[in-house]
Amino acid sequence: MELCINQKQIIMQILVTGATGNLGNSVIETLLKNIPIQNISALVREEEKISEIKAKGINVFQGDYDNVSALKSAMVNVDTVLLISAGDQGDRMQQHRNVIDAAKKSGVENIAYTSRAMRNRETLAHRLMEEHFLTEDYIKASGLNYTIFRNTLYMDVLPIFVGKQVFERGIFQPAGDGKVAFALRKEMGQAMANVLSNEGCENKTYKFTNNEAYSFYDIAKELTTLSGKEVKYHPVDISTFQERMRPTGIPEPMLQKVVEFNTDIKNGQEDEITNDLEKKLGRKPTTLKEGLKTLFEL
Repeated sequence: MELCINQKQIIMQILVTGATGNLGNSVIETLLKNIPIQNISALVREEEKISEIKAKGINVFQGDYDNVSALKSAMVNVDTVLLISAGDQGDRMQQHRNVIDAAKKSGVENIAYTSRAMRNRETLAHRLMEEHFLTEDYIKASGLNYTIFRNTLYMDVLPIFVGKQVFERGIFQPAGDGKVAFALRKEMGQAMANVLSNEGCENKTYKFTNNEAYSFYDIAKELTTLSGKEVKYHPVDISTFQERMRPTGIPEPMLQKVVEFNTDIKNGQEDEITNDLEKKLGRKPTTLKEGLKTLFEL
């Protein structure tokens, strides 16, 4: 079994992709506390963001998942690559394959991937989520040692989900009484970094969720308590939701994705609970109430 920290306690070289995103930044900030700075390198897509990573003293490479030569250059003498999943622009699966293939050809021993905590890949409404499972399949077939981080839906997206006028209009979502084990993105990043810097890369899958799952009824209740203004949740049907959203100018493909997210929530895809996040954080994850207080500045 290959370890991220080997038997001689020599810490291996870790490359973090997507390093300037919110999740990647959280991973790097925690790695800096856990391991020597010279053992961390970063792949940055945008040239103008290189300086902010270099200022931390980290070795930085510029490139994206479509640039195979840049990927290979960044992976020289790297033992572990953290592949932070690509956005939904372009051919995401091909981009993921590029990173995995480059890692194998470059002699990388371990690959970690940020997937999603969904209950059943066979019944997903949001088909983009299937690409996470396909990427997991590709990694497992590669022969590389792997660590899969199946992350729950970010609590950080709730202000976007419920809208800016939530305190005036309430919450309208076609999610029924479905629940999500929402957790803060930065805490999942911290937990990932703790795994990468302290544990073995022994072909393991972690499911990072909160210790409780929350419905939009729960969200409305907590927002009411925190703000002193009554917030109601209205579990509308899909057609009503679409009729309410289209006048806002939301692009149709984006609207469809929101509907698919809500459908999966309604169907129980997002309500699984584990204690993996608590164990790897070393503390209880931030609760819904605590998170909403920060996110809505209440």
